[in-house]
Amino acid sequence: MFFIEDKELQFIQDQIGYNFKNPDLLRQSFVRRSYAKENGGEDNEVLEFIGDKALDVVIVKILIDTFGYYASDCEDFDSKNDFNEFCCEHSEGKMTQLKSKLVGKKMLASRINWLKLADYLIMGKGDHKNRVDESESVKEDLFEAIIGAVTLDSKWDWKEIQSTVEYMLEPESYLPANADENYVATIQEWSLKKHGELPQIQSSICSNFEQVFLFNSSNELRSKLNRETNFQFVNTAEYSKTHYKCELTLKGIAKKFTGLGKSKSEARKDVCELAYKYLADNNLLFSIRDEIENPNIEDAINQLEILARRDYFSIPIYEFEQQKDMNGNPVWKCECHIDEYDSCCASKSSSKKDAKKTAAFKMLEFVLQL
Repeated sequence: MFFIEDKELQFIQDQIGYNFKNPDLLRQSFVRRSYAKENGGEDNEVLEFIGDKALDVVIVKILIDTFGYYASDCEDFDSKNDFNEFCCEHSEGKMTQLKSKLVGKKMLASRINWLKLADYLIMGKGDHKNRVDESESVKEDLFEAIIGAVTLDSKWDWKEIQSTVEYMLEPESYLPANADENYVATIQEWSLKKHGELPQIQSSICSNFEQVFLFNSSNELRSKLNRETNFQFVNTAEYSKTHYKCELTLKGIAKKFTGLGKSKSEARKDVCELAYKYLADNNLLFSIRDEIENPNIEDAINQLEILARRDYFSIPIYEFEQQKDMNGNPVWKCECHIDEYDSCCASKSSSKKDAKKTAAFKMLEFVLQL
């Protein structure tokens, strides 16, 4: 079987938030059937089957934990007259829709892209030739196979399985109940734009001594367990429970960040928020101006579209009107509109193309606030 180097194996485990007792299961999750046919050994298809079912169960549990509740949880519950029924904020149809979004091909493939794991797929010659590692279906299969490998390695420990799903998928970021800043995605995007690589993040169980240290540190090291309290007000009973710490390093930043949480996912969110606020305080975050290196009239139309494709605003709309100048010569007027802005930018020229370029450049200057 193709051997994934130990250094690569550790990177993969850091990315999924789980350390394998049997690393061969993790390696197997990356083996396509095409490779196994050519070289022997087992492929990842049964792991994919297991992961698909385990993922469904975990996502249903997350959705129920998020939107479900019992009647007794409501303030107006009367134990003498009311039934303690199970309730849900959404209908069965809406819950199905949310589940489908979270476990769908597009979502799982995008998460594999974020985690930079498709590069480690072990494929046969035909797959290499057809570049199947770029397929959303193949990336979806890989995601499920990894969850299947974790399921077997943990001996069906649902706490570990859910922890890994939350770490890889970040489902709460895509649920309507969560309007918080997605600091994890923001830090990942910053690192990719700045250095072309993901940040280094490592999670581990936090000892009681480390919990006390983190709680007792400056405001820079805070915990989601109780963000607004100082150490002396924290319930020390919390220390008897299992917590996790997450350490993050960013290339080019000498500082090391440490977060704390009840789960690996919470610890990662905590440390990414700390890193985000450090970058913000030191004016190191990217702005819209950083996206365009050389704003100029010749490339303005394409440059505006680049910003739109990166979700800064909607695709610009151009409206044309043919007019005449004082001498009766035909002149083109072009207006550039962007839905998110009330005003438009306009230009006139004898050339329709030049009118569009100038209007686009004026709008580019406006959105970049030059």
